[in-house]
Amino acid sequence: MHNFHIVLVEPEIPPNTGNVARLCAGTGCVLHLIKPLGFSVDDRYLKRAGLDYWHLVDVRYHEGWDDFQQSCPEGRKFFLSTKGTRSYHEVAYQPGDYLVFGKETKGLPDSLLEQWPDQVVRIPLRKEARSLNLSNAVAVVVFEALRQTGYLHLV
Repeated sequence: MHNFHIVLVEPEIPPNTGNVARLCAGTGCVLHLIKPLGFSVDDRYLKRAGLDYWHLVDVRYHEGWDDFQQSCPEGRKFFLSTKGTRSYHEVAYQPGDYLVFGKETKGLPDSLLEQWPDQVVRIPLRKEARSLNLSNAVAVVVFEALRQTGYLHLV
C-alpha cells in the first residue's frame, strides 16, 4: 500500500493523536510519535479516539528528534508550521514523504524550522485564527498528498 509518514513531534493531547492514528489506519500512512509524549499510550482517551483501528496502524515510537533522524534518515521531510511562507498545496508530494507536525501548544521548534527552511509549509488561514486543530491539520495535508499522488481510490 502507498505510504506517507505522519510525524507528531511531542504530541500533548490524547484525542488528537488518536484521531491521527485513525486517519493513518484508513489511509495506510505510517505514524511516528516522537517523545516525550504528553500522555501515556495506555490513555483511555487516546484509545477511544482511535476506536478499534489500532491494529491497522503502523506506529513507530522515537525517543526524540535525533533518534527519529537516525531511524529515518531517508525521505523528504515537510514541516507544517504557521511560520511557513509556502502553502502546503504548492508542494509536489511523493510516496514516502514525511509530514512533520509539532505539539499542539507550541508547534515545531524553531531549530527544526531553521534547519530546513525550504521545506516549511503552512495551511493558509485568516490572520485572526492562529492554527487548526492538530488532527484536522494532518487530515488536510494527508488528503492533499493522496490526491496529488492518485491514491484517493483507497475508499
